[in-house]
Amino acid sequence: MTITIRRATAADVDPIVAMLADDPLGATREKPGDPAYLKAFEVIDADPHQFLAVADAGGEVVGTLQLTFTSGLSRLGMTRATVEAVRVRSDQRGSGLGERLVRWAIDEARARGCGLVQLTTDASRVDAHRFYERLGFTASHVGMKLSL
Repeated sequence: MTITIRRATAADVDPIVAMLADDPLGATREKPGDPAYLKAFEVIDADPHQFLAVADAGGEVVGTLQLTFTSGLSRLGMTRATVEAVRVRSDQRGSGLGERLVRWAIDEARARGCGLVQLTTDASRVDAHRFYERLGFTASHVGMKLSL
């Protein structure tokens, strides 16, 4: 089946949220059907520095990620791309789709003039760490969060 990576639409929000909720971490923090997701989508979609991508297979959303472009003064004004919320629908895992999505994000970042692609992954996701390392990412920093 042919897979196309494209910008998400409002119609894609429910399948995206279903993928976010379909793992041990997401199951505890996501609430499929909540109207907050559509509001968040509208903010993301209106921001030219955001690209919410979906992998589309024959009209079905089978993967997703969010790419954020951040301008900064450090590193001679380098623009960074941050990859977040990479998910592949459970029946598609192991097919190479995750790698295809991340490589697409890297190519998109390069095309937009970014000098760095960064991401964080939950410390408990050991398999994800190996996946990203295989794609060339290095664990060069310590990420920290403060819940508000």
